[in-house]
Amino acid sequence: MKNHDLFHSIHQLSRQLIKHLNEALEPFGLYNSQWSVLYVLKTKGTLTQTELCQYLAVEAPPMTRTIQRLIKLGLVEQIPGNDRRVKYIHLTDFAMDKYPEWEQAVLQKNQKLINQFPLDSQEELLSLITSWLNSFPDNN
Repeated sequence: MKNHDLFHSIHQLSRQLIKHLNEALEPFGLYNSQWSVLYVLKTKGTLTQTELCQYLAVEAPPMTRTIQRLIKLGLVEQIPGNDRRVKYIHLTDFAMDKYPEWEQAVLQKNQKLINQFPLDSQEELLSLITSWLNSFPDNN
């Protein structure tokens, strides 16, 4: 197998998954990049903008734009830290109330996509992806 074929296929899969996620979030006026931030804040709690960038492997300028959009939508708040350069980001009460609705739409869309794979294949795929992600130098 050629590495190029593997990486191209993974890239194409990623693009398709993003497209499907955007379709699930469209009724709520949200996009994949925004959902990623909302999901991480919901699962990990309040984080600094730098921590969000590192975890999601996103450069600071696009993360700043995404956070500013989420602030305008009333979904996140930015709290300055003791060091003025540090900004903590957390979900608003409004976002916490709406989150289950967004999550349900995403879960339904994901279920439609994954139903074609037997459960043991799903578990194996998750294990492979998790192992590979954990091998990246930035994750250690």
